[in-house]
Order: sequence, then structure tokens, then C-alpha cells
Amino acid sequence: MFESRIDLTELKTAVEAIRSEIGKVIIGQQQPFDLLLTALLADGHVLIEGVPGVAKTLLAKLLAKTISIEFSRIQFTPDLMPSDVLGTSVYNPKQADFEYRTGPVFANIVLIDEINRAPAKTQAALFEVMEERQVTADGTTRRLAEPFLVLATQNPVEQEGTYRLPEAQLDRFLFKIIMGYPSAEEEVDILRGHHERRSLTDALEAVQSVLTADQLTALRAQVHRVHVEDHLFAYMAQIVQSTRANKSLYLGASPRASVALLNGAKALATLRGRDFVTPEDVQELAAPVLRHRIILTPEREMEGGTADEVIAEVVRKIEVPR
Repeated sequence: MFESRIDLTELKTAVEAIRSEIGKVIIGQQQPFDLLLTALLADGHVLIEGVPGVAKTLLAKLLAKTISIEFSRIQFTPDLMPSDVLGTSVYNPKQADFEYRTGPVFANIVLIDEINRAPAKTQAALFEVMEERQVTADGTTRRLAEPFLVLATQNPVEQEGTYRLPEAQLDRFLFKIIMGYPSAEEEVDILRGHHERRSLTDALEAVQSVLTADQLTALRAQVHRVHVEDHLFAYMAQIVQSTRANKSLYLGASPRASVALLNGAKALATLRGRDFVTPEDVQELAAPVLRHRIILTPEREMEGGTADEVIAEVVRKIEVPR
């Protein structure tokens, strides 16, 4: 047993409370949920990918419901305009002047459903919001309230009527989380739960807020203080650097990926009850951090290769620090 240099009691209590509340509705999906909690503590945006019906949107909505903050949902569609997201200036006849009406992005947690269904100009409206946490319009810059988190979903199967996310936007997501099908036992529990309750609305109303914005800010401050050895900095940098020289990759990861790997590893360490990062934390997050930041070469794609396979190869070739 080791003595923690950071008191993680409050963080552990908060995480267990969130798990308990979301567990009232969601069955299974443990790894995606852990990654979502990690991103919440690391102050990073998340892209959630999965086929229809695996509770992508529901999981994001429930996470927001467990925190006493402002939540908004934006359904991205082909006819959505940037002003529908950011807001626009409207003429006020009483004041004989224009006033800015903020859009739904001015919230603490913003769920963007089917993010790849909006055209490029609407997707580009998120660049400044996601990176700088502000909106500049009509010559005025408006800061977004903290905490601010974008949770976006997309369907990897149905591509008709969709627009591929630009690399600049993908790079702004801390993680890309893949949500798969539940196991047979979990699906039985899902059916039993639907049978026993009257409606999903009743289940959602049963989920309570267990965390405030100020408490979340304090927990993130604890994550920032997590200890990282110098050899782990080199390990993370080497993993990211290796993607830029890999023959199977047309595009490697950016320095933003290194920062994401660091912040994610620190947050994951606190979820595991530690105030220090281990190589296992880095290895566990390599795929979620890198899979959306790299592009396979056409040759590797024709061979049936995947981004996760290449990332596993990269991590496997690098000596693990001890």
C-alpha cells in the first residue's frame, strides 16, 4: 500500500455517485463510460462513434444530468447553419439597434448528435469554440462559461448524406470512443429493465445531479497535480513521434495528441485511485487518443488494416519504461 500525496477521497466519492446514477439506466458499456469520465476530469471533448441503438446519445445525456450545469443538445442536419449553433445578431426595434442572441453552444455540456450530418461550414463553426472556449461574432469575443465540454456522436455505418469531419476538428477531440454491442447477458438485463419500468422518461427522471460545477473544477485541479515521471514524458512523446514515421500511416498525430495523452493519463490515474501515472495508463489511452488523429495509407487500407491495429503495433515496438 502507498500513501497518496493527493487526497482523492472526494473524487472517488463523486465518481462512484455518477456511476450509481447512470447505472440506473445504462447496462454495460463500462469501457466507454470510463473513458467518458476520464475526459470529463481531463477537460477534453469526446467523439462517440457507434451504430444506431447502442445508447451513444443516452449516455451523453445522462452524464450531463448527473452534474448541476447547463446542458444543450444540437441535432446536426444538412441544412443547419453556423448561426444556428453560435447565435446571431437580431434587430431590436425598442432599442433601434442589433443585439446578439446566443446559440445553443453557450452551455456547459453541449451534445452534438450526428455531427457528421452538417456541412463543412457548420462544422467549422466549432473550431474556435472547441479550442479557445469562445465565440467571436460581429467583432466581439464572448467567452463560454466553465466548465465547457462538447460530446459529439456519429454513425460509422450509414455514410449517405454525411460530411467527413476535417482533420482540424478531429484533432480537437481528446478521445474518440467506440461503443459496440452489449453482451448477451447485458442485453437480457436491458430487456428486463425495459419490461419493469413504464417508460424511458421515468428512468431518466430517476437520475439525480450529484456534482456541481465548482466541485468539478476542484476535481480537475486535483487531476492537474498528478505526478508524472520524466521517463513517461519521453515515452508518450515517442509513441506520438512514431506515428509520424510509420510506413502504414499517411498522416501521423500532432503535438496536441501528446498533450491529450498526458492529460488523459493523469485523469485515468485518479480514476484508478493513484496520484501518479504509470505506463499502463498511457498504453490504455493510446488508441482512444490517436485513432481519430491518424490516416492510414491506401495500401494499408486495402490490406484491411485499421487505425487501432497500427497504434497497437506502434506501442508494442516501443520499450516500456520502468
